[in-house]
Amino acid sequence: MLAILMLVGVYYKLSAQIIISGKIKDTKGHPVAGASISLKSTYDGATSDSAGAYYFSTNEKGEQVFAVTCVGYNAFEQKIAIGKDPIKIDVSVKEQLSELKAVTITAGTFAAGDSKRGAVLSSLDVATTAGSNADITAALKTLPGAQQVGEQEGLFVRGGAGYEAKQYIDGTLVNNPYYSSVPDIAQRGRFSPFLFKGTVFSTGGYSALYGQALSSVVLLESIDLPEKSEIDATISPLVIGAGTQQLAKDKKYSWGASYNYVNVGPYFSLVKQTPDYFKLPQFHSGDANFRIKTKNGGMIKYYTTFSYSQLGLRRPDIDSAYYKNAFGLTNHNWYNNLSWREHLSNGWKMNLAAGYSTNNDDILQQVQGQNNKPLQFDYPAAWWMQAKNFTLTNRQDLSQVKAVFEKKLGGISYLRFGSEYQYAYNSTLFNDTLHKFSDNYMALFAESDIYITNELAAQLGLRFENSSILGKADLAPRVSLAYKTGEHAQISAAYGIFYQKPENAQLMYTTNLGYTKAAHYIINYQKMTRDQVLRIEAYYKKYDNLVEMAPLSYNYYSYNNNGDGYAKGVELFWRDKKTFKNFDYWISYSYLDTKRQFLNYPMQLMPTFAAKHTASIVAKRFFTDIKMGANLTYSFATGRPYYNFMIDNAKFFIADQGMTKDYHSLNFSAEYVPSVGKKNARTFVVLFASVTNLLGYNPVYGYNYSYSGLVKQPIEPPAKRFYFIGCFLSWGVDRSQDAINNNL
Repeated sequence: MLAILMLVGVYYKLSAQIIISGKIKDTKGHPVAGASISLKSTYDGATSDSAGAYYFSTNEKGEQVFAVTCVGYNAFEQKIAIGKDPIKIDVSVKEQLSELKAVTITAGTFAAGDSKRGAVLSSLDVATTAGSNADITAALKTLPGAQQVGEQEGLFVRGGAGYEAKQYIDGTLVNNPYYSSVPDIAQRGRFSPFLFKGTVFSTGGYSALYGQALSSVVLLESIDLPEKSEIDATISPLVIGAGTQQLAKDKKYSWGASYNYVNVGPYFSLVKQTPDYFKLPQFHSGDANFRIKTKNGGMIKYYTTFSYSQLGLRRPDIDSAYYKNAFGLTNHNWYNNLSWREHLSNGWKMNLAAGYSTNNDDILQQVQGQNNKPLQFDYPAAWWMQAKNFTLTNRQDLSQVKAVFEKKLGGISYLRFGSEYQYAYNSTLFNDTLHKFSDNYMALFAESDIYITNELAAQLGLRFENSSILGKADLAPRVSLAYKTGEHAQISAAYGIFYQKPENAQLMYTTNLGYTKAAHYIINYQKMTRDQVLRIEAYYKKYDNLVEMAPLSYNYYSYNNNGDGYAKGVELFWRDKKTFKNFDYWISYSYLDTKRQFLNYPMQLMPTFAAKHTASIVAKRFFTDIKMGANLTYSFATGRPYYNFMIDNAKFFIADQGMTKDYHSLNFSAEYVPSVGKKNARTFVVLFASVTNLLGYNPVYGYNYSYSGLVKQPIEPPAKRFYFIGCFLSWGVDRSQDAINNNL
């Protein structure tokens, strides 16, 4: 009898249960598996299967709260009334915004560095790219958009001149990022890649937080606290140096200093140079830093560096078979950067930065006879010869402050705004004539990253700038969009207006000029995984108000803003660290169609620093068993145009023109990373060797012309090859593992 009563009870209980079922999908209609479905404050519920379907029964009655939760999606709740009938509820859940899953805006930008998601190049990549010799700019030239210009320093990006690309360290402008110019010989950058944990190379469409660069910005973020205390030393035939980084025991602050001395005398005695150096190049450089971690997890950083260099060289004078041109340079450079990054309350962040730099060049230019004595010439009968005799003392000072505040808007959207102020002082003493001017430059900016979904994001920015020396202001809008098209794949687009003040050499003669202007239009496709990157980008750039020269008399000119031009092209980048074990390679290609009318160009012409096709192949192979790596870089560029502009009836005309031969360069480097000494007292060693232009190809970068135009001489490198061998020692930090990990 008891059994019968129990069966009856079970029957009535089951008959009182209500079935709740349905499907869980995302906003695109895809099933969501593993979602937890329940009635709140009860034990009734289920989990969705691989098709997103769920099914459970309940004895609850009346009004209940139906809830759905799933990792990566926003929670869903809905009030329901449970009666006698089954209930079917289909739910569409919205994916949570996540920095790991969200699309990133990539149009015009290559992010690099270990701290950056989607890194393209790390600091160690820069150092081990064959031919770079740890020069950041040389490594960036292997990426699409950059030109292979070897006769002058700078980054020439997408039809832009070298001065159209600017470098920033921790948010502040670097006024003189390269060693001082030497005629027809490109100079390397002043900063080591190992100072920085992140590098962003923007080939266009860059953030509203930065300005005064028509073509490109390179954003460098310095490292925070070192891993541990260490002492380093460098020994090579070219350079000797030593440095230290000391980390406090509580790991809340650190300090460091280093010194390097470069003397090319022994090297030039072995590798002959085309110029006759009457004063061998020598470089002294030192730096110091401190870093303090604040109580709220922020960071205060200070970095200072000083360099002194001198050199002197002679070349045959192009206007005479008997004379020589002598060029001498002495340079002093001092750079300082102070930054404070802090987390404030209520989701606010603060970035403050200040900088001061001064650069002084003393230049002596002479025409000399066979006995290396200076010569004087009649004026104006031989003014073009006498114009080659001059002294020039140029000083550039830049003081700046910048403040950026950031507020989290909800999810992963952010608002950034702030301002910057720069005071620039320039003084030029040309022979006995002094020119000097100063400029108070101020900018206000605001920018917002808006994430609508993980698949769709926008960046909207606006920048206001005002220059006292020009007496003009501008307003520069910036817009970028990104949409995720599939797993690891996305498309991005960007548009922006960019302004830049005329160069100091032009403002020295007249301040009756306005801003030069460029409008950028960019679209790209990118697919990126941990070990592979595919990137295709197309762009169009419109130039307006470029500075033109108008001849007055002899070598005197007036300047105006009547120039214009354009640049358009397509670029490809592919990097693969997956297909072949311990093998890493990337391929870049750029097609460029550009013309501009500026300076002494009488019409729109393809500029002398632009090649229609450029390409690079970089390959790296590391042998883990013997801790040795080998690296190859091949770079190619089609010929660049050259012109001889002469004056007739107070106008420039083209007396001669042509195309240089194609550019080729095969570079090789290798590193060996043994450890020396006992386990607890090891000296970590990196042995490095490289040769640039391994096959000895003789490039021609352009031509110099005599005053008459009847003689032209090719501009060639001072030597066909450049060799470097060095030993890098470290006590405290095992750099060998970094080299190994980078190549796995």
